[in-house]
Amino acid sequence: MQFLVLSGLDSAESAVELVERKGLGHPDTICDALAETLSRNLCRAYRDQFGEILHHNVDKALLCGGRSAPAFGDGSVLAPITLYLAGRATAKMGDESIDIKEIAIEGSRSWMRANLHALDAERDVQFQALMEPGSQDLQELFARRPPQGVALANDTSIGVGYAPLSPLERLVLSAERRINGRDRQRERPAWGEDVKVMGVRRGRMLHLTVACAMIGRYLAHIDDYLAEKTAIEKTVAELATEHGFSTCEVSVNAADDPSVGKIYLTVTGTSAEAGDDGQVGRGNRINGLITPCRPMSLEAAAGKNPVTHVGKIYNVLAGELAETLVTNIPEITAAQCLMASRIGSPITSPAVLQVKLATRDGSPVDIFKGRVEDIAAKCLARVPSLVDDFVAGTISVF
Repeated sequence: MQFLVLSGLDSAESAVELVERKGLGHPDTICDALAETLSRNLCRAYRDQFGEILHHNVDKALLCGGRSAPAFGDGSVLAPITLYLAGRATAKMGDESIDIKEIAIEGSRSWMRANLHALDAERDVQFQALMEPGSQDLQELFARRPPQGVALANDTSIGVGYAPLSPLERLVLSAERRINGRDRQRERPAWGEDVKVMGVRRGRMLHLTVACAMIGRYLAHIDDYLAEKTAIEKTVAELATEHGFSTCEVSVNAADDPSVGKIYLTVTGTSAEAGDDGQVGRGNRINGLITPCRPMSLEAAAGKNPVTHVGKIYNVLAGELAETLVTNIPEITAAQCLMASRIGSPITSPAVLQVKLATRDGSPVDIFKGRVEDIAAKCLARVPSLVDDFVAGTISVF
């Protein structure tokens, strides 16, 4: 495996660690979700109508916040959220065409109805679908296949991944998922889906800052609001204990000043109604986290086609490879993977694959080269089958 480079990894714990997750209703996450939903829906429509997935990259969604007047027991959206769904997508093959804009808008409304329980997807949001066909050269590259039938990389790009997650990374991920994983209609309906969790660890000292957009219609007065904040603090503190942190300071909606009526109250459960805008690629990385103390790609994976776009595929694959190495080779305690493609080359043959390993007893990493090569080869061979997993939505990219 000529493209494999194996080296050591320093696994010593950093004195400072920062980890962030933007939750389901954050404007950036909404954009990621709608872009990825559109790609999946296009893939299904292409297969149904043409028998194969056609060229597309719809990874340029932009959310412009609206205006709202939140209030206890009430509230209204004064100006709707505007979502621009942009990118490149094939709309015609031969004499047959497909209504891309309808797929984009209806799929986006459906996602919002399913995931933002206090937002009216028909009244509170307006959509602009701005997709156009891709360039002829990229469409031809997408359709081209070498004799072995492996897709060709449609870009020169990178992917990175690591394993395992640190205790703080697991905690931050779990905290957002616990808050948003409830039955929203019956359990704490006042909690909006726009949740952001920031974890800061200094040595063994841990502070979690949680932002949660509260929904006015489910709160009668300020005491109700404060009670909901306390419930979130308790939930997150208990999670911290479960994840091995004996002490953890938790702050919820830290900018509040209840004495002068300044609180994080919304109509719809997302700051997109008035306070914030969003864009694909500004939020969580492939593993669901923002980790500035770890290797990260700036690639916006959501919305890219799952057949040839290495900016999507390699980031998933790098994480999968790192996880497989740590799981399957007991002597390896941590792994980082860096992959780079070359446009026009088979997607299963990266230009370079660097694997960094930390070992349990300090053993030289070269003794694992054969096993690393075998595992890497199996992961790369899985690339064609990843397409169905992306289309089914079983692989998360945010």
